[in-house]
Amino acid sequence: MKPKLLRVLPMLVLTMTALMPYSRANADAVTDKLKETLKARLGPEADVRDVLKTPIPGIYEVDTADQIIYSDANGDYVMTGDMMDLKNRVNLTDARASQLNKIDFSKLPLQDAVKVVKGNGLRKIAVFSDPNCPYCHKLEDELKAVDNVTVYTFLFPILSPDSTSKSKSIWCSADRGKAWTGWMLDKRVPSAPGTCDTRVLTQNLELGRTLRVTGTPTVFLADGRRLPGAVSAERLEKEMSSVQ
Repeated sequence: MKPKLLRVLPMLVLTMTALMPYSRANADAVTDKLKETLKARLGPEADVRDVLKTPIPGIYEVDTADQIIYSDANGDYVMTGDMMDLKNRVNLTDARASQLNKIDFSKLPLQDAVKVVKGNGLRKIAVFSDPNCPYCHKLEDELKAVDNVTVYTFLFPILSPDSTSKSKSIWCSADRGKAWTGWMLDKRVPSAPGTCDTRVLTQNLELGRTLRVTGTPTVFLADGRRLPGAVSAERLEKEMSSVQ
């Protein structure tokens, strides 16, 4: 069980003249000491990875395994919620999370994913998906309206033993893409015996942990940005069009 964080404020709201960039330059002796204090007080399951100054004097950003929280300089109080730059209309928490969660798409082991090519397939996305996840089914339905893309689906069975069984069957199918879409879109239960080498599923779970994938579906764009949840076809088109 993760330690319960004290919800001091539901949201930190501020007005700033500029968006302060976050970097290790924002770390100092105070942040280093605070990091060790929070590690001790929150416990190992919180997985405190980094502590940086924020634009608010006396308030520090704390990067944990699955969320960004905020702390006073002594580590006596922590807060969860979104830090907003009202002047520039920027959600600083979301922006920071996007920066922290960005990946190197070129380093993904795409050979470990189910590959589905639509149209010319020139655009690329990677998806971590559980075959029994309702939102994953919704995402697949949205993808029907998206063309000219190659979708690499990393089977990520985290919901139930049946998710693992279906993932094994899909991976062991002669046509993995057909087996995947047949189940996700038409409810055709994959029939191949899951007796082939399915070590890739364990590797996918470890890869997901490394990339901070905490839920399904999680979409990664070719520039490394992530889009959590069942994003709409409209948003996916918009985000893919912004990939440089």
